[in-house]
Amino acid sequence: MEILNIASVGFFVVFLGTLFLFGELLVKVKGLFAIIGIGIMATYFSFHISVGSGMGLWVALLYIVGVSLIVIDGKFITDGTIALFGVILMIVGIAIPSPSIVYGFLVAMALLLGAAASTLFMKVFPSRNLWSKMTLKDRLTSDLGYNSLNASYKEFVGMEAVTATPFRPTGTIELDGKYYSATCDSHWLNAGTTVEVIAVDGTRIVVKKKIDQNKNE
Repeated sequence: MEILNIASVGFFVVFLGTLFLFGELLVKVKGLFAIIGIGIMATYFSFHISVGSGMGLWVALLYIVGVSLIVIDGKFITDGTIALFGVILMIVGIAIPSPSIVYGFLVAMALLLGAAASTLFMKVFPSRNLWSKMTLKDRLTSDLGYNSLNASYKEFVGMEAVTATPFRPTGTIELDGKYYSATCDSHWLNAGTTVEVIAVDGTRIVVKKKIDQNKNE
């Protein structure tokens, strides 16, 4: 496996390993992509942390922790912050044992490109819907008291509502006992925050935090 000393080969190996590992996180393929991705990355790490390389298993552990953080973020947190930290750990894990700076840069780029390319699997295979709450892909049905957006929502502009879920920056508001998906643009809000509907653009309800005017009197 001395061929893995070549930077271009390392780039290709990491690209494929990341492609399949991230593909497993994004689409439902019954673990097939995970097996392929793990096998490829195990080959990469086993070569670079072999006896005499000066590297220990801790670099592989960084990579594993990074993947775990991405899974945790996608399933439970859904704001992307922990996932970003996970990607950074993965990059550090594959770059540190590389034999040169150029090699390290190439494998880091391979990881980012492989992660981006893995989204193409979603065009072929059924999606796992990670970060669905963040992107408002959840189906909010009338059975649960939710209402789809329509032209009559224009009358909501200027009305007060309460956030039923945290906004990061999208979420759900409760208005007159009913629930609606909404966004507060770039701001994050906690559940239970009083907000004001400031716009309805035909595809979404835009809200902002209601300022208590009494505090300014």
